[in-house]
Amino acid sequence: HGATGGAGVPSVSAILQRRVHNPSCGHSACLTQLPKPLPYTIRCPACTQLVKYPQSQGPSALPKNIDLLRFSSLLQNSNLSNSQKPKKQSSPKNEHQFIPNLWSNEFYSNWKDWVVPNDSVLVEPSVDDGFCSVLYGRIVNSSASLGSPIRCLLKENQKVSLVRVGCSLHESDSKFNYSYIANIMQALYGMKEAERAELDLILRASCSRPCKICKIYGFWYNSDNQCVYMVCERYIGGFVEKLGDLANGLVGGDENNGLLDTSNFAMIGMEICESVGGLNSEGLLTGCLALSCFNFDDVGHFYVDFNEVLAMGRSVSRIIAEAVSGKQKIDEKAVVVCLVNDVLRTHVFVSPELLFELLQKEGIDLGSGSSRNAVGYGSDVWSLACVLLWILIGKPFTEEMRNYLHCLIPTESDDKDFDFMGMYTGWMEKVGILLETKLDSEFVSLQEILGKCLNFDPRSRPVVTDLWKCIRKLIIKPKFDILVSLDQMITEENTGHCLVLGELCQLLKETNKGADRQILDGLQGGDDNSGADVVQVGEVRVDRDLVEGLSGGHVKCIDLKGHLDCITGLTVGGGFLFSSSFDKTVHVWSLQDFTHVHSFKGHEHRVMAVAFVNEEQPLCISGDSGGGIFIWGISIPFDQEPIKTWCEQKDWRYTGIHALATSGGQYLYTGSGDKSIKAWSLKDYTLSCTMNGHKSVVSTLAVCDGVLYSGSWDGTIRLWSLSDHSPLTVLGEDAPGNVISVLSIAVDRQVLVVAHENGSIKIWRNDVLMKSTEAHKGAIFSVGMEGKWLFTGGWDKTVNVQELSGDDIRIDAIPIGSIACDAVVTALLYWEGKLLVGHADRLIKVYCCGS
Repeated sequence: HGATGGAGVPSVSAILQRRVHNPSCGHSACLTQLPKPLPYTIRCPACTQLVKYPQSQGPSALPKNIDLLRFSSLLQNSNLSNSQKPKKQSSPKNEHQFIPNLWSNEFYSNWKDWVVPNDSVLVEPSVDDGFCSVLYGRIVNSSASLGSPIRCLLKENQKVSLVRVGCSLHESDSKFNYSYIANIMQALYGMKEAERAELDLILRASCSRPCKICKIYGFWYNSDNQCVYMVCERYIGGFVEKLGDLANGLVGGDENNGLLDTSNFAMIGMEICESVGGLNSEGLLTGCLALSCFNFDDVGHFYVDFNEVLAMGRSVSRIIAEAVSGKQKIDEKAVVVCLVNDVLRTHVFVSPELLFELLQKEGIDLGSGSSRNAVGYGSDVWSLACVLLWILIGKPFTEEMRNYLHCLIPTESDDKDFDFMGMYTGWMEKVGILLETKLDSEFVSLQEILGKCLNFDPRSRPVVTDLWKCIRKLIIKPKFDILVSLDQMITEENTGHCLVLGELCQLLKETNKGADRQILDGLQGGDDNSGADVVQVGEVRVDRDLVEGLSGGHVKCIDLKGHLDCITGLTVGGGFLFSSSFDKTVHVWSLQDFTHVHSFKGHEHRVMAVAFVNEEQPLCISGDSGGGIFIWGISIPFDQEPIKTWCEQKDWRYTGIHALATSGGQYLYTGSGDKSIKAWSLKDYTLSCTMNGHKSVVSTLAVCDGVLYSGSWDGTIRLWSLSDHSPLTVLGEDAPGNVISVLSIAVDRQVLVVAHENGSIKIWRNDVLMKSTEAHKGAIFSVGMEGKWLFTGGWDKTVNVQELSGDDIRIDAIPIGSIACDAVVTALLYWEGKLLVGHADRLIKVYCCGS
């Protein structure tokens, strides 16, 4: 139950010192906000019932509530902050950032389910021709998707196609390596809004059923070339692979190497019409089609492959762009030659209106004769008819496409009154003659509708469903055709989004510009730093090999040398950094320039932990493996001798102090090898109480919002009230047979992060386990948290950076990146945009992002 004190009640801080009972209503709700105070009452937040308590006793008779302790502590801090307003206010958290805000939480929520796990895709060896090529591969680890939120479950050995949709905005960094997910997210976030909107249309269409569109699995990042690919399912049969070698079409006699009956063509033609119609029903069109755009499954159903469509569109756009680049007049020969070669090679059929539109984008005006028609669903009908004509006729139709291009694109020798419409009509007649010589009377109706599909004006072309019905009549008589519905294929209006004219097919131009700019920058930058990459400043070494880092800045690393053994702890205060070590010393460093200031010496055993108390007389406190506790005064000049020293009581089980924590200037808490936590008064340095409950070494301590958190090798975390040091609850004891030692914890308000010996982290919110994930390969010795940023380091010599996002229902730990270290990471501390890392090789490294 949450509870509040009224006007006549002692202050919130006083309430914290007493026990608080449940109201008589019996509800067990947690405090979410403090209602308007009333004298001598407690208000239940579940039912709003007010319950009075005795004025003489106050709320001291009520049982403690962890949420009340936390919330009241926040109020105290808020009141303290308000009372200090005239003074200089501290800088907001977002003023100093080691990691910039790479994307919004809403953006991540919208796109995270489309990230394909890194180890799920195996790409076949091939030549990657950039944005115009399609790579092929297969799913090799379908189990990787089971633990991830990917929209579509992966199938083992499923064939896939991959096409580039972007590149990582992060350049290779010798200090900070962005994670797999971060590279994908940043590539998507760096896209134009129109590009992401087009991607969204494609993803939505791929999820629609029963449309015959190949399913999109999501996005996959290739670390070799730092590019992001869209992964699409690919069926066993490729149109070009199976039928691309037919020289004379499918229909005809044995002497023409064709098929003897029409049912084969009818089934294939209907399937192709259905796949194109399904694409149109989702509001998408292409304006041109190629045989490579179609796949068919093991039962003969045809599907449109989005990746093949994008690659085809980019290829056509590139051919036209290269043919007219830098020219006032069109190089008709170059365009025709390139397009014809592409048609012969890949069987691409570009509708007239799309061709004119692409030329117009390149600044080429073919004159008034080429009155522009809008690219729409009729454009797909034209291209669809060409695909069917190729199936019927074969290579002779491909040759006719050369004449088609000559009809539309005049040469310099042509008259100004070039009659391209007359030539186009003549081309249609030649195609009709080819059909007549190829087909018998059975195909008369098909010949007529295919002729209409080739009409120059898209508005006079039939719709896809009309073509589908005509083909269906070849095998099913209309009076028996009662078992099919065409609702999904009806596209009466000639509107839709053309993928070939869309942003994703224009990525090639933007990428080329970006590549040219990067090359130019590289040439201008030269290789000036090849001689010396470090500068020695006293005892501080500053790396100069700084590369493009976070948010356009540079990752700077400073090495602090001075210790002679493993670093065990880091803390800041009073303008100084304090570091403890196995070398039995505590070193003091200036936070202004990170130069060495002083060394505290006197310990006879390894110093295991260090803490700072910011009171009228600032103190540095250190504890060692022999149980020794040293209190050092922080004043300039530094004293050589400690203010106070004492030792914890020892017994045969004792293994010294493992952790330190403080609660303001009241108590010092020590986590010990005898399984206990001891509270020492900082007023007279006497033992106030001993907290027992853990079954093994107390390895880590943290204080937050009126609660002391203790982690132990017994695998549990215990919570204690700072007011009277009584136990509040125990976390992590639900699996007694699977004890995994707790090595480090970090707390920020309601969020608790626990690092374990097996490399896993567990995230708790309001004492409820929200997420458990493997963060490292090996023990995690240190964890730090600042706002939404989580830092972990350990045995694998790596510092991982994750971003925490979510709500009360779920929490995501998003891998942002990592820092590769030369030694085991033993201590971490985040301070004002700088990440301080202690290592087992006695070095302390300071990482920050600078300009």
